[in-house]
Amino acid sequence: MKIGFDNAKYLKIQTQRINERIAQFGDKLYLEFGGKLFDDHHASRVLPGFEPDSKFKMLYQLRDKLEIVIVISALDIEINKMRSDLGITYDMDVLRLRDEFIQRGFMVSSVVITHYNGQSSADAYRSRLERLGIRTYYHHTIEGYPNNVALIDSEEGFGRNDFVETTRPLVIVTAPGPGSGKMAVCLSQLYQEQKRGVKAGYAKFETFPIWNIPLKHPLNLAYEAATADLNDINMIDPFHLETYGVTAVNYNRDIEIFPVLNALFEGIYGENPYKSPTDMGVNMIGYCLSNEEVCCDAARNEIIRRYYKALDDLAEGHSTEAEVNKIALLMKQARITTDFRRTTVAARERMEKSGVHSSAIELPDGTLITAETSALLGPSAALILNATKHLAGIDHMVKLIPEEYIQPIQKTKVTYLHGHNPRLHTDEVLVALSILSRTDEKCGKALEQLPRLKGCQVHSTVMLSEVDRKIFHKLGVELTCDPVMKG
Repeated sequence: MKIGFDNAKYLKIQTQRINERIAQFGDKLYLEFGGKLFDDHHASRVLPGFEPDSKFKMLYQLRDKLEIVIVISALDIEINKMRSDLGITYDMDVLRLRDEFIQRGFMVSSVVITHYNGQSSADAYRSRLERLGIRTYYHHTIEGYPNNVALIDSEEGFGRNDFVETTRPLVIVTAPGPGSGKMAVCLSQLYQEQKRGVKAGYAKFETFPIWNIPLKHPLNLAYEAATADLNDINMIDPFHLETYGVTAVNYNRDIEIFPVLNALFEGIYGENPYKSPTDMGVNMIGYCLSNEEVCCDAARNEIIRRYYKALDDLAEGHSTEAEVNKIALLMKQARITTDFRRTTVAARERMEKSGVHSSAIELPDGTLITAETSALLGPSAALILNATKHLAGIDHMVKLIPEEYIQPIQKTKVTYLHGHNPRLHTDEVLVALSILSRTDEKCGKALEQLPRLKGCQVHSTVMLSEVDRKIFHKLGVELTCDPVMKG
């Protein structure tokens, strides 16, 4: 993989920037952390060289001076809101996040339930957390938030909220997903700390959009594609431009709420330390691009991947035409079509020649390998065999899994398990290879190539089963599929 991002530089200067912001306020800094603290695979895809746990490593250098507060909305508890990437509810994810943070050496001080309005589900959840020994606080729904500044900045507004006890100078405020109320928690704490004579500050950490690159840069367009379901829109920060004469990129929600934040800061501090939404941020990503063109290509591929995901979700009833259309517009702005993705072209050419659904993978050296559906194997299973044979230097004509081994598996699937598809999935092929590797050296060599598939691009002309999608995900392969259901 070509590297386009200097991860070591990022860890160094990002840590320095946060320390500077802590010093700016004196006693305490509440840092709202947007996006994922770890496993940030979007960032690692569009910034080759960025490690998925980079932000965690950066914060680890500050671990002795920070604590983490996890925020969850009572509204999300009420509807059992799910994290689509993990398949678990937000309330379960709070516990998962807490365990992850603690296991990695961080202090998690409490959980805050926001948008509280007497919901019984929130009460039950709080009782559950407290039985586990987890300190839990309520922050109430404030009528007219965020525009009713007079009410918000009063004892009937932020003053009604529980004061979240913290002991360290840096408080990271994070959540399972967007819309949880992280910013409101930070602002409420500023109000409460001011009453107690503590000089506390607020800052925001968002990896994207990247404020100091052009508005229509592929990296910023890729962020819009990733948040198409939230309808986030990148914009020039008018407050920053007016104050400093410098163009900076932010997104609509922060720009729209800034006048309200300005009034709140003035009510709490007497003046606002920030002149623009961009001023509130501490992100240094834009200073660490070591090869911008590599990052641009990675971002263009990401936009296309998001486009295919939206198409597939629409076909399954999980998305909207508006989301698809938005990403299609972003592709036009990036001046690309799906043909920019080499595997898309290769898979479709193989299908045109064979007349059956096909797939293609781009290997680390740029080699394209294709496969097609057969009576024995689906296109994804055949592709893994073809790719690993190529990487192991095994002749393409060699059959790693003889037909007489596949047929009994097919009989079990159809006759005993009452399945409709006799073809082997990727997991079944890998199990068969594993068994055969005890007696067949070639099968063992093919299996040894699996780690080399990490980061590779794959396209299928048919939507794959959940089993196949999960196998590719576990292998670290970036998959796209045409929105075509299996017949």
